[in-house]
Amino acid sequence: MTGTLPDAHTHIFLGEGHEQNERRTWMVIALCSLMMIVEIVGGWLFGSIALIADGLHMSTHASALLLAALAYSYARRHAEDERFSFGTGKLGDLAGFSSAIVLAMIAIVIGYEALTRFIWPVPINFNEAIPIAVLGLGVNVASVLLLSGSGHHHGHSHGAQDRDHDEAHDFQTSAGPLTLEILEGGVPPRFRLSLTTKGPAAEDVTIETIRLDGARQVFAMAARGGYLESIDEIPEPHAFTAHVSLDRGADSHAVDFAEHEHADGKAHRDNNMRAAVVHVLADAAVSVLVIVGLSLGRFLGWAWMDPVAGLIGAIVIAAWSYGLVRDTGAILLDMNPDRSMAERMRAMIETDGDRLTDLHLWRLGPGHLGVILSVATQRQRGPDYYQSLLSRFRALSHVTVQVQHQ
Repeated sequence: MTGTLPDAHTHIFLGEGHEQNERRTWMVIALCSLMMIVEIVGGWLFGSIALIADGLHMSTHASALLLAALAYSYARRHAEDERFSFGTGKLGDLAGFSSAIVLAMIAIVIGYEALTRFIWPVPINFNEAIPIAVLGLGVNVASVLLLSGSGHHHGHSHGAQDRDHDEAHDFQTSAGPLTLEILEGGVPPRFRLSLTTKGPAAEDVTIETIRLDGARQVFAMAARGGYLESIDEIPEPHAFTAHVSLDRGADSHAVDFAEHEHADGKAHRDNNMRAAVVHVLADAAVSVLVIVGLSLGRFLGWAWMDPVAGLIGAIVIAAWSYGLVRDTGAILLDMNPDRSMAERMRAMIETDGDRLTDLHLWRLGPGHLGVILSVATQRQRGPDYYQSLLSRFRALSHVTVQVQHQ
């Protein structure tokens, strides 16, 4: 028996802020293109070959960002194209991988040029080169500020330590409005019943939880000054219906809780935006190193500092390129993006005797994960039961469950 989530076939797995990131990337491309034109035209008018060279370098910078912008645009326009079995969410990772390869090639070229200048030094016009490097750095800083405005493109993660409580539930009773929540902030999880008016006494209130498998547990309450708190701890997982009984059962209310867990920060990372930022940061880092090297050469006569700065810049770019290739390559090869989440899924499903026989967890796009799993059970449970258990994992956007009855 196999089942999927009801909304599993929308297959739109674009990252949050996708269109905003796309617009910002185009803005940076426009800035770099304008700077490129100014430098090339200025170099031609004033006879500066260094200015023309920096303008041509800026064109490669704009071309790399163009790859990111086109990836955003294509992924958005084809998000609902049925030819893409799992949507276009990974197109940004493909673009990020390609950008990483370009960065690696740039690092090799810069490193080679730096080494050759150690062997065959060339004369440097410091008075002309330093202002150009400063101008290039200014453009890169402006580009970083534009791209960094895209918010959370570096990704974020939330662990259990970030949760103080699950969602709060308000409901009206004969004693007035009440709020029920699960308190978890650094303490064993317990129910908290907040009283907006003078509510019932603790001995007149009980909470009974009913889980998906029919298991029941009754919680007695104790007064804590302004609210009531359950005496016993709430066992995991916090997914159940809580029946709140007041006045010894005369007034009863049902409240549904569905606990949520977050994926590792890498699951949310927009690698397309990350690649664009790395391109800009790499150029800015090289500009800083070049300014330092040229300044030492100009004022201290250390001409050898210019190739040293270039070599250091090549190593930094190569390191960033390696990180991008490693992370985007893992996504393109459908490597498990969050092994701890997979283990939590296994523990949750196998907690009462069921056996997880197969599990495939992969990334569909920024903030979206897919999972296919197979469960062997001796109980009369269908896919819906396990899909309900997995609903606590917010990053799961596509869930397929196969149940094998033994």
